[in-house]
Amino acid sequence: MNLYGCLMSLVIVLAFTVCGFAEPQTYILWPDGAPLAKGDRDVDKPSITAYLPAEEKATGLGVLLCPGGGYQNLAMGHEGVDIAKWFIERGIATFVLKYRLASNGYHHPAPMLDVQRAMRVVRGNAETFGVDPQRLGVMGFSAGGHLASTLATHFDDGTVDAPDPTDRVGCRPDFAILCYPVIIFNSKYTHKGSEANLLGPDPDPAAIEYLSSEKQVTRETPPTFLFHTDEDNAVVPENSIAFYQALRKHQVSGELHIFQFGRHGVGLAQDIPGTKEWPQLMYNWLAARDLLDRTE
Repeated sequence: MNLYGCLMSLVIVLAFTVCGFAEPQTYILWPDGAPLAKGDRDVDKPSITAYLPAEEKATGLGVLLCPGGGYQNLAMGHEGVDIAKWFIERGIATFVLKYRLASNGYHHPAPMLDVQRAMRVVRGNAETFGVDPQRLGVMGFSAGGHLASTLATHFDDGTVDAPDPTDRVGCRPDFAILCYPVIIFNSKYTHKGSEANLLGPDPDPAAIEYLSSEKQVTRETPPTFLFHTDEDNAVVPENSIAFYQALRKHQVSGELHIFQFGRHGVGLAQDIPGTKEWPQLMYNWLAARDLLDRTE
C-alpha cells in the first residue's frame, strides 16, 4: 500500500475506534494535482467522500456514486448524501464523487478521468475501506448516470508499469446502477444541456459517438440496473430503454423499471406512489446477484 493508502487507513481506523463507525471522510483523488487541472482551487480537485457502514453491518459491497446536475453542478443532497445514508444503513459502503464540471471550465475527458480514478482509488484501497475489490459498482443519477455509464463502457485493467501505484489498478465496475440517466447524444432524445456542458459548443462527431453510451456497450459491460419515470420530460425514458436494449443485444444481464409517476430528479422518490419502490427493487437485484453476502 502506498503512503496515501496508509494515511487513509489510519484515519478510518481512528474513526472506528472513537465512534464505532466511520464518519464521512473526503479524499482528493490526485493529491499532487489532477490531470488537466486549471488551477489549485477546490473545484480543480476531484475527490470522493467515503460513507462507511458500522463494522457489524458491513456487507463488503461498495458503490461509487455520481450525483447529477447536467455536468454544470452537483446535486450532492438528494442524489448524493441521501443515497449514501440509505446505503450505509444497509451495510453498503458508498463513495460520493465530486467530479469536474463545465461551470468551472471542464469538459470531456476530465469527468471520465475523475470517475476512472475514483474507482481505482477505492479498489486499490479496498482493505482500508472494508470492501471487497470484486464487489464494487458504480451508480449515477441523470448526468451522473451518464458518467456512471461512461465508466461501465470505458474502463481498463490499469497500467502495469505506472509510476503511481493507483494507476496500476483496474477501473471496471462489477455492476452499474443507472437512475434516470442521460445516455443518448446527438438525437431527439438527448438532454442537450448535458451534451453541451460535457462536449463544449462545437463537439467532435467522434466524441459524440464515443460518449453515446448505448453505442459503447459490449459483452464486457457489467450487469446493470436501470430506473426511469414516464413523466420525466427532461431526460426522457428512451435513454434508459436504449441502454437496456444495448445490454440485450450484447447478452449482458440487465433490469429496467419505468414507473408512471415522478418528474426528473426524484432521488429516493419517498413520497411518490409506485416510484418509491425503486430502491427496494434495486436492493433485491443486488441480493439476487449474491452481491450482499457479508464479508467474513
